[in-house]
Amino acid sequence: MSTVLLEVVTPNKQVLSQEVNMVTLRGGAGDLGILPRHAPLATTVKPGIVKVKLSQGEEFLFVSGGFLEVLPHQITILADAAEIGGQIDVDRARRAQERAEARALQPPENFDRARNEAALLRALKRLEAAELSASNGYLLGREEKVEVSVDS
Repeated sequence: MSTVLLEVVTPNKQVLSQEVNMVTLRGGAGDLGILPRHAPLATTVKPGIVKVKLSQGEEFLFVSGGFLEVLPHQITILADAAEIGGQIDVDRARRAQERAEARALQPPENFDRARNEAALLRALKRLEAAELSASNGYLLGREEKVEVSVDS
């Protein structure tokens, strides 16, 4: 099967540079599935999960939003922040979720509701990426398998 180079870059570092079989993510116009030799495309990336198909299985990343450039032999995601699911600090993400949920119970004049909702979504998607990666055995990044559960 042919592959395409996936590069995920943040302002601080290159998170990933690897040949992959397929990438699925949520773009500005909806969900996208990108295969090798895809037509050129540029769009925004919504905060959420990036599913990466590899020859040995699937891996999941979290991206906080950004831009996507697709060329026939390369996919580049320029993200504000991005993490490979197996490298996400689950305890930190849970604490962020708890803080956002606690703020949501306060009177609306005490905080920025839209910013808080974005923080809660970010924490939930980070936990989801960690859980999905754990269930697939961490194909990228961390090698050891750990149990991760997300309380709904």
